[in-house]
Amino acid sequence: MRIAQTLLATLLVTTALSLPALAQIPNPYGLPIGVDAAKRAAQAALAESKKNGWTVAAAVVDAGGALVYFERIDGTQSGSSEVAQAKARSAALFKRPTKAFEDALVGGRQAILSLPGAIPLDGGIPIVVGDKIVGAIGVSGATSAQDGQCAAAGVAVLDSKSAPAKPVVKK
Repeated sequence: MRIAQTLLATLLVTTALSLPALAQIPNPYGLPIGVDAAKRAAQAALAESKKNGWTVAAAVVDAGGALVYFERIDGTQSGSSEVAQAKARSAALFKRPTKAFEDALVGGRQAILSLPGAIPLDGGIPIVVGDKIVGAIGVSGATSAQDGQCAAAGVAVLDSKSAPAKPVVKK
């Protein structure tokens, strides 16, 4: 019985992940995003939220999901700090916007809920620079769509020359 349940769960997850909406970004991982670029992305996301009267938290992680930069607007609900980081990690580790998970769940793919670290809420977006994923941004505190709008504003401020950290060369 246990084997049948495991096979069924694997089948459900595989089916859920095979949806075109859930396709991972084919880009390879690159050098990690630098602190200055991460700060610019987070601050652009916060500026978008302030422009619209929303209070949010913004987190930027490297491609491995480690926190690089975090900032939140005064008055943002405390739980949004953790959720923003989780959205960023999910986007980086699964190589896709977290909206893809939200859309799959809304479409009835409940197997998404069994994926460790997959956050089915809009607001997490991979940061791609020079065709490589260098990190991701996560925003939380407003509605799911508003979080996604702010995250997109954060990604938009980065250009292909500014995001990766410079490699450390030991002499």
